[in-house]
Formats: sequence, structure tokens, C-alpha cells
Amino acid sequence: MQRELITFEVEGQIFGLDIMSIREIRAWTPVTRLPSVPHYVAGVVNLRGTVLPVIDLAARLGWEPTVPTPRHAIIVVNQDGQARGLIVDSVSDIVTIASDALQSPPATTGDAMLPFLEGLAAADDRMVMVLDLKTVSAGEELAEAA
Repeated sequence: MQRELITFEVEGQIFGLDIMSIREIRAWTPVTRLPSVPHYVAGVVNLRGTVLPVIDLAARLGWEPTVPTPRHAIIVVNQDGQARGLIVDSVSDIVTIASDALQSPPATTGDAMLPFLEGLAAADDRMVMVLDLKTVSAGEELAEAA
């Protein structure tokens, strides 16, 4: 069986998400910051009348928070009926991988990113880290932001 992934870049690393979980890709829009939300919640934007919480993916993965520019993008995903935005540096392309080509990430000590990865896959001479959207979107604080 084949899987199609949208690939994108965050902090110079290539990540992928299943294309079926992506609702749309938007150009960068400034967010409205909210008080008392986790450090990785950049804020909210108005998506055609709906309040959309936006996650800073770099901060969520344990890196420095993103300083957004007009070159950044927001990937709108749908997780368990809830829309969320993910700030990424850039969107690359669509790749197709065999489902059995997804490998478990190596267990490295203290790597804060491991819980967020579904696995790794080789695509076009590069390694794509496939994100586990459920883990990235988890957190009751995020639900409260919506």
C-alpha cells in the first residue's frame, strides 16, 4: 500500500504529514496571541469565520520558537474533527512512499522530538521524518485555545 505525504521544512529538517489529514496550506498570516497558553501555541487566526489555533511546530518539537516572516506557511490540518494550524518554514512537495517503508526512529537518549514521530522514510535521496499528528496536536491547553 502507498502513502502520500506533504513534505515541509522546519529548522532545516524535512518532515512529512499524511496528505489526507491536510485541509489546506495558507500563506503566513499574523496570529493573535493569547494569554496563558503553552509556549508552542503561537496564537489564533480567523479562518473564514472560525478561530483556528496555530501551533509553532519548531517550538512544539523542542527547538527555538519561530520568528515568522512572509515566507513562512501555515498548514491547516484536521485532527479528530478539530482544525489546527502548523507554522512551517516552507512547504516542499508531495512524495509517495510504501507503507512498509516507514521505519521506527532510532532511540537516542534525551531526544524530545521522538514522541512526535510516527517514523522515518527515505524519499528522493533524503530522509523524511513523518509526524504523528495526534501527538503533535495533543494537549488540553490547545483545545482551550480553540
